[in-house]
Amino acid sequence: MDHVLPAGRVFQAGTLSGNPLATAAGIATLRVLRDTNPYDSLERLSSRLADGLGHAADEAGIAHRVARCGSMMTLFFSPEEVVDWDTASRCDTARFAVFFRGLLERGVYLPCSQFEAFFVSAAHTEDDIDETIRAAQEVLDQIGARSSG
Repeated sequence: MDHVLPAGRVFQAGTLSGNPLATAAGIATLRVLRDTNPYDSLERLSSRLADGLGHAADEAGIAHRVARCGSMMTLFFSPEEVVDWDTASRCDTARFAVFFRGLLERGVYLPCSQFEAFFVSAAHTEDDIDETIRAAQEVLDQIGARSSG
């Protein structure tokens, strides 16, 4: 701790940094993760969601990329791979906004920006994933119909 400001030169800040309740919650979370090991299920559900979103966009005839790392992903509306800020900034953010609002109207809440990731959690079920894919298919079909009509 001698290295952390004000004693040292390392700046450390956060809403709950050092808060005893937040620390206890963090430790409890790590214990639950250790004891329940949700990672195989997270991988399976995340893969299912990413594949479902990609298939839905394919079916709607919409150029897209699904970027996924573990249980974290984003659907980009782009014909090219999204690998950095330059390629992400060329994506169709207006189309993403329509996608976001359409899902929100169907009870699925994603981050409102294509530049943020959404996550599958240990609380999500196969039914949640299927419901999300169905809602995405409806919205993407509407977006695709607008684009081709």
